[in-house]
Amino acid sequence: MNQINKFLLMIIAMVAIMIAAVGIDNGIDFYQTQKWEKERVAVYEEARKSVEQMQTTIQTLAADPEALIAFMEENNLHFVDDYEEAEWGGGQSENADYEGSGDDIIPGDENWDDSISDNRFSPDSVSGNSVSDNSVSDNSMSGNSVSDNSVSDNSMSGNSVSDNSMSGNSVSDNSVSDNSVSGNSISDNSISGNSVSQNKGQDNQEQGVSDNSLSAKRKISASYAETLKRNTEDKNIIKNSTLDFSNLKIACLGDSITAATNLNDREGYEQYSYPSQLKEILGAKKVTNLGIGGSSIGRYWENAFVDRYSDIPKDTDLIIVMGGTNDGFCASEKELGSLESREKRTFAGDLDELMKDLQKNYPDARIVFATPLPNVLHDMLRKEREELLPQTDFVKIIKQLSAEYEIPVIDLYNSNMLDTHDAAVIYNFMPDGVHGNEKGYKILAEHMAAEIIKLYEQKEEKDNGKPV
Repeated sequence: MNQINKFLLMIIAMVAIMIAAVGIDNGIDFYQTQKWEKERVAVYEEARKSVEQMQTTIQTLAADPEALIAFMEENNLHFVDDYEEAEWGGGQSENADYEGSGDDIIPGDENWDDSISDNRFSPDSVSGNSVSDNSVSDNSMSGNSVSDNSVSDNSMSGNSVSDNSMSGNSVSDNSVSDNSVSGNSISDNSISGNSVSQNKGQDNQEQGVSDNSLSAKRKISASYAETLKRNTEDKNIIKNSTLDFSNLKIACLGDSITAATNLNDREGYEQYSYPSQLKEILGAKKVTNLGIGGSSIGRYWENAFVDRYSDIPKDTDLIIVMGGTNDGFCASEKELGSLESREKRTFAGDLDELMKDLQKNYPDARIVFATPLPNVLHDMLRKEREELLPQTDFVKIIKQLSAEYEIPVIDLYNSNMLDTHDAAVIYNFMPDGVHGNEKGYKILAEHMAAEIIKLYEQKEEKDNGKPV
């Protein structure tokens, strides 16, 4: 009997030790969690204040193109690539290629063409400017010298630039005074002055056209020029669409860029938001704007998407999720997480949960994600906080998870549109470096509408048995 009692006491003691050990581990985990939570809140508040100060700085400078460009040049914010090799200490990244990229043309510069002056700081002034009368001298194209030949009176003459960037457009099969320009692109040319000088004949791959990354596109065209070109294309897609969206109910989940809260000092500012304009452009039945300023995809900032997606109406036909900007303002390697572990309270884990739950809880809705627009505030903040990560880290996870869940992606980041590393984009469309003005939001809305139209056209062709 005594042996049984001793055995039971031993079992009880072992159980007690195990419970105590688990309790200690849980206690340590709880302590660490609480400590991290306090640190997170402190980092969040500090980051938000820094971002607001930077927005004010950019917005103040945005009224003066020369001062804005000088500031961006001084702080190495022109075309800074979000890659590990970027030199944050003051030199340009080896990929930066600012000089001669089209962003070095400012009023008063010797390269500034008075006939098209301010065309990068006035979005409407490019239209109506003919390519004719511009010399293509001193260039070798496909081995044929084009020196002393004017573009006018040749195959390119009579074509106006009209809101279209020449950058990135191949001039193949066209001749310039009987000289073949096939296999060459007019990349790396500034619209200002319309000079095609300093370019050699190269094929598309050498020019980086085959690479869809933002870095490659920056080498072909400045964001301002690309934005005008793409906006013209988007308008044509919208104009030529025959799709009927009159019964479509859309919900847009996002942050302040979705909400347009930067314009909240204006009466009825909601009308400028991209969801409101999307409704008008598509003629949709209903659009629910679920944008909240300061919110993130992950749970380390407030109003995380993953915690409020349930606000999306159950009868929604199309769900558009656009975020990641605020995640980039505060997430370190720890908060980013990984696709291998997908832990809760990390970007990777919470985004995975968001995509999975959207598909589960809205089985009849079409879901679309959009990557964040590149912005200079992110780079400015990274210079202050070495723990912050490149925007590309967040973009990659969005695209990889979207591919896994077979969710379409509107890749705004790599589109080279509305990129505030281009001073002309800030001046014309994004006055605080991250949010749009009325024109900027309209361009964003038209692009989103065009991408939605293409998506539904592909579905229609697939449903009709046509190859997509």
